[in-house]
Amino acid sequence: MDRDRGSGTEHYDAYDRAFAVPSEGKPTLLGSSDPGFRGDSSRWNPEELLVVSLSSCHMLWYLHLCAVNQIRGVEYEDRAEGRMREDPSGGGRLEEVRLRPRAVIAQGDAARARALHDEAHRKCFIAASVNFPIVHEPEVIVRGTVSDSP
Repeated sequence: MDRDRGSGTEHYDAYDRAFAVPSEGKPTLLGSSDPGFRGDSSRWNPEELLVVSLSSCHMLWYLHLCAVNQIRGVEYEDRAEGRMREDPSGGGRLEEVRLRPRAVIAQGDAARARALHDEAHRKCFIAASVNFPIVHEPEVIVRGTVSDSP
């Protein structure tokens, strides 16, 4: 156990929460617990990784759907957030993830581009694997015009 600071897990602050996820041919992913649980805020925590997995899966499906629907996307970003709840026993769970994708399209129907977010959600493997709501607040911008979803 390389997390040992000299006394193993003798008490709560005796061990390091940092971890690394090595993978052949890829950069090592540096992780830790959340700072609220003595973690390192400069590293990814498991909850953040789950939120970013949902966001990136949605993005990849959305871009694919744009491509096959003759919608030319030129920019995409997401300000995704997860809301946690800690229970009295010390455990907890994600209660909700909110995706706020912002897509800029240079060609295609803005209403269809907005609707593709629903289809991307239905196709996302990660979204289909979780048991909490994923709320979508998409924004589609067409050549400088903002068209927010209802």
